[in-house]
Amino acid sequence: MRKHHLVPMLTAVAAAVALFGASAQAASGSVPASAAESGSLWFVELAGKPVADGNTRASVRAEQAAMRTAIKGAKLRLKERRAYDTLFNGFVVKVDAADRAKLAMLPGVQAIYPVTQIAAPEPVKGAGTAPDLAAAIHMTGAAVAQQQLGLSGQGVKVGIIDTGIDIDHPAFGGSGSNGTTAFPSARVVKGYDFVGDAYNSGGSGDALVPVPDENPDDCGGHGTHVAGIVGANGGGLVGVAPKVTFGAYRVFGCTGTTSSDIMLAAMERAYEDGMQVINMSLGAARQWPQYPTAKAADKLVSKGVVVVASIGNNGPGGSSPDALYAAGAPGVGDKVIGVASYDNAQLSFKVGTTPFGYTAATGSPMAPTSGSLPLAKTGTTTTADDACVAPAADSLTGKAVLIRRGTCSFYQKAYNAQLGGAAAVILYNNAAGALSPTVAGTPAVTIPVVAVTAEQGAALDAAITAGNASLAWTGSYVSWPYGTGGLISGFSSYGLAADLSFKPNVGAPGGGIYSSYPLELGGAASLSGTSMSSPHVAGGVALILESNPRLRPAQVAERIYNTADPVNWSGNPALGYLDFAHRQGSGMLDIVGVIQNTATVSPSQLALGESAAGPSQRTLTVSNRSGAPVTYTISHVEALASGPNTTTGASYNLSGVFAAPATVSFSQSTLTVPARGTAKFSATITANASLVERGLYGGYIVLTPTNGTAPLRVPYAGFKGDYQSTVVLTPTANGFPWLSKLAAGTYTNQPEGASYTMADGDIPYFLVHFDHLSRKVVLEAYDADTGKSWHRVSLDEYVTRNSTPGGFFAYTWDGTTFRGKGQNPRAWTTVPNGRYVVKVSVLKALGNEGTATDWETWTSPVITIARP
Repeated sequence: MRKHHLVPMLTAVAAAVALFGASAQAASGSVPASAAESGSLWFVELAGKPVADGNTRASVRAEQAAMRTAIKGAKLRLKERRAYDTLFNGFVVKVDAADRAKLAMLPGVQAIYPVTQIAAPEPVKGAGTAPDLAAAIHMTGAAVAQQQLGLSGQGVKVGIIDTGIDIDHPAFGGSGSNGTTAFPSARVVKGYDFVGDAYNSGGSGDALVPVPDENPDDCGGHGTHVAGIVGANGGGLVGVAPKVTFGAYRVFGCTGTTSSDIMLAAMERAYEDGMQVINMSLGAARQWPQYPTAKAADKLVSKGVVVVASIGNNGPGGSSPDALYAAGAPGVGDKVIGVASYDNAQLSFKVGTTPFGYTAATGSPMAPTSGSLPLAKTGTTTTADDACVAPAADSLTGKAVLIRRGTCSFYQKAYNAQLGGAAAVILYNNAAGALSPTVAGTPAVTIPVVAVTAEQGAALDAAITAGNASLAWTGSYVSWPYGTGGLISGFSSYGLAADLSFKPNVGAPGGGIYSSYPLELGGAASLSGTSMSSPHVAGGVALILESNPRLRPAQVAERIYNTADPVNWSGNPALGYLDFAHRQGSGMLDIVGVIQNTATVSPSQLALGESAAGPSQRTLTVSNRSGAPVTYTISHVEALASGPNTTTGASYNLSGVFAAPATVSFSQSTLTVPARGTAKFSATITANASLVERGLYGGYIVLTPTNGTAPLRVPYAGFKGDYQSTVVLTPTANGFPWLSKLAAGTYTNQPEGASYTMADGDIPYFLVHFDHLSRKVVLEAYDADTGKSWHRVSLDEYVTRNSTPGGFFAYTWDGTTFRGKGQNPRAWTTVPNGRYVVKVSVLKALGNEGTATDWETWTSPVITIARP
């Protein structure tokens, strides 16, 4: 995700300082080396095309053999971990930081990208009922497609790249007894285990070594749950497309994380196995569409495979909250269907006659579906630290206790209530939107814990204050306005992609889904995430392909986007504003709408880019596949706009929500499209002048047919102002960037400069925080006294931002420089002993290399190279 550039400074000659623009230095300090977001595994992309782009396998392998020879000749210290030829031409290697820069400069290396770790989410385990597939498949029309249109996904092959599938599970035609179903089975017809049970990319020792085998059985649980959403058909569960056949590609061990290089290997295998649809409920957050898994996914689509991927769980209510541009790869791929999450219809309790839909907290038992409890509370709607101190023993005995979010953890609140004798806990938000808490901890919380919105919490608080309020558990499902069902999930990530392309693309139920789970882990579980919404879309694609096998992936996507249904803002849906287009995409998937659709609008989504260039004018083409002409009324519905992530490094949260609609004008107010013909119109979209600079805005162009059939929609999203005004090099509390030394596992800041022997690890390290994604990062070395250029230290492209406001990347210099990319390694320069500075130059996203203001730079303190 990451990359760098350089210049002269500080106690050097004043002219050199003025020439290169040195920046003020932070005070001395230190940070642990383990905190750096820099790894040792890298994708190495070679210049030649992969096989999927028309190259021959022999040619690809010859190019790779030549590169291995070049690496050996350059005396680079690296270990090859894996090679690819079908969707990606190159390797994954383990290499230290100094040799990484040299590797990137070898002739024939197109680019290098970091291999990222990817975690599988923890499940909400529990017996009994929960928000389930029966509720979810009604929300997208899958139930109607099955029951009224006779569709089941039969004959469609869906690849699941995940933790594997429990082939013994009755949901997939298994025997129901562990270890008794042979692989391949009647429904899991292809697959491979790339890692083995013990693998954990975040572990150490043997856990880092993949031990593959032929049977992709699941001991983690996530993949079985995902596959159940796609196509469960047994064990009391029915998925979206209950008769698909599966390919199972296991990329996780029983616990822990996997890495993006293993994902890419699984993508190649799924393609070669003939999968028609591939679902990836996993990904690397904050990535460019150029990241290897995103590019490989695009190649799959070009070869006829529909690729569906989760967009990420980095929304404000997620386990790792983030801001805008958090969408992950492969979901950010240009041709990939990137999926957002809506909350499922929710189980409810009643207070009086009013139902309250809730979300079950992770780490607690499921709530019952009958019985009643008296209500109590431990604070008010303004209490900041509600239940952060344990109440008196037995003071809450037998009661359902209302507790407001804030100050201490959800676990601490729930456990304190349990100590007080509570029989259940109702957590409510202290801000707008849904709440998806976890109360996992030790000792365990053993009472049901559910979560509601701030508005629902206020209503419950008022009922308790009025006296004698009680809660009645029910087995009934509700959606908004009685809960968050059908609204965007609090954890669902915001787009856009780093290049301002339109992401996410569409949404489906993913918040609170009860689906299959490995038999040895209980057989069923409730999970939440875009991991759950993505397979719902993949199952929907299977139904669509069954209804029309001739459809190409681009046609499937276009029809999905045109017919989806955008929903109101989850923060306060009663206001009537549509939620952000850059968070819900086209809207909720409408499977029946796609199947019955007889017209499309192209392009089906509009990425407007920067408004600094002026209004965006786009021409749209409507294609009518029916046997009669259709007349449409053309209109526009605005969605909410969002403020930018801060540029101070203080917070990655959004700075605001705005009702600042764009102005949209059309070349005509109506459009008649002839039978089996096309017609065009144009739309001119102008950002609202009152919207905060660097805000993201969007909305929906709506074509309403006069014949009473369903409308068509085209979502749009754009950036207000000049995208290159976004600051990248923010200092954070540590005052980065730093020149530093590394010793005993600690980086120490060297604000006054430092001397390095360039031996035994005594080399300069540059610690840099990136607040936004960058197109290019270059490091260059200069003589500190004369300003003479000693050329490039390293070059990286398509760089991510740091995952946290205080995060940083660490770059090194071993004294080697390069005149340009692709020169003979024998021409590399080892600078002599002396005084140098290194200039870090960052080309902003979508920046122009020839425009000085599109770059940010920082120059290091003086580096004295004093080899013995």
